[in-house]
Amino acid sequence: MSSFYNRLMDSYNVQHTHSGVNGKRLAERSSALAETGWTDDGGCLRISFSQEELQAKKLVMQWMEEEGLSVRMDGAGNVYGRLEGKEDLPAVLSGSHLDSVPHGGHFDGPLGVLSALEVVSAWRDQGYQPRRPFEVVVFTDEEGARFNGGLTGSQAFVGNIDSEEEKNRVDYDGRPYEEVLKEVGLTPEGVANAKRDLDEVHAFIEVHIEQGKRLEKAELPVGVVTGIAGPTWLKVTFEGAAGHAGNTPMNDRWDALVAASDFVVQVKDFPPQVSDTGVATIGKLEVEPNGVNVIPGKVQLTVDIRDIKAEWKQEIVRLVKECAENVAEQHGIKVQLDEMMNVDPVEIPENMQQKAAEATREVLGGEPYLLPSGAGHDAMIVGRHVPVAMLFTQSKDGISHNPKEWSSLNDCVQTVHVLKRFVEKVCTE
Repeated sequence: MSSFYNRLMDSYNVQHTHSGVNGKRLAERSSALAETGWTDDGGCLRISFSQEELQAKKLVMQWMEEEGLSVRMDGAGNVYGRLEGKEDLPAVLSGSHLDSVPHGGHFDGPLGVLSALEVVSAWRDQGYQPRRPFEVVVFTDEEGARFNGGLTGSQAFVGNIDSEEEKNRVDYDGRPYEEVLKEVGLTPEGVANAKRDLDEVHAFIEVHIEQGKRLEKAELPVGVVTGIAGPTWLKVTFEGAAGHAGNTPMNDRWDALVAASDFVVQVKDFPPQVSDTGVATIGKLEVEPNGVNVIPGKVQLTVDIRDIKAEWKQEIVRLVKECAENVAEQHGIKVQLDEMMNVDPVEIPENMQQKAAEATREVLGGEPYLLPSGAGHDAMIVGRHVPVAMLFTQSKDGISHNPKEWSSLNDCVQTVHVLKRFVEKVCTE
């Protein structure tokens, strides 16, 4: 077995293997998947629409067939493994994605797919059949590293693909969209026509690593997601007057960088005034003329604002805009505000949160840990059309999109137990 498998198993508590859920089986499948796209630094290079992503999908499809599921791949490359229920009802779906960012980790995406598959394996071992059909799903191109986009599979699933717009895309090597898809047996038309009949879908549940430190600090293996934040990106441009650093006195300057600095310091204080889940980040800043001995005449920066409720996010946006205008006035310079992106957040339905919380209590005891998702996921796209829920698994040091990304097998298996109980509850509806 691989070193990845050995590391998973080294500290595994076999007492977590029960009720059909098998930690060794999960470790074996995780290890086998990790070998597709394995990099020299121990990370993962499994870019969307690559042979590595296709190989990983085929491996999962093989496991699905071994578990007795009916398996198909749609025109977008999304994979479905279906277990029929006792009754012919809309299905419960669970899964995630298998593509990675360049030099990413082995848990972001695959854990959600393998957790859903492990639920099926556990049911098979127990001789259990749910009331509703249950489907394990693998969505294509969640990360978007190939075409600087992302969430392609889930967008196709809900029928939100513009085929003409997609055809004009080129990848990071300048290769046309159609050419890249052809290499993995797909076509732009197939992607555009992959919409699922959403009347066939009762709910979608996604397991994902947290990509943060809250669960680790709380010393808990799994948490219940309360909502998925949607980002608003603001471009803020402060314009003053460039001048010579030596010959312009301090009381005769219109320094755009000083104004921008004042703004940056204040922005961090706005989200806590509105909610416990809002965030605001200034991650990009450009200074002109950007000379050592020149007073900055223009500064352009971006503010990434997120929250799990639209009204909360909009209030943070309002405070940020108001602050920019006040700062510009105080410093006697101009400011321009442009909204670059505005994605609505997705709230997890209360009844789905309650069932996830009940499952957590029954499996782990104690009160469930509730937390927001600050990152986007396939569940964010699907959740605009059908009820969704998410479970987060503890991430070591909060690291993600990095070869050091890690979640212990103990935490992963306990998450599967919660998922299994949760799905059983939803399937009885």
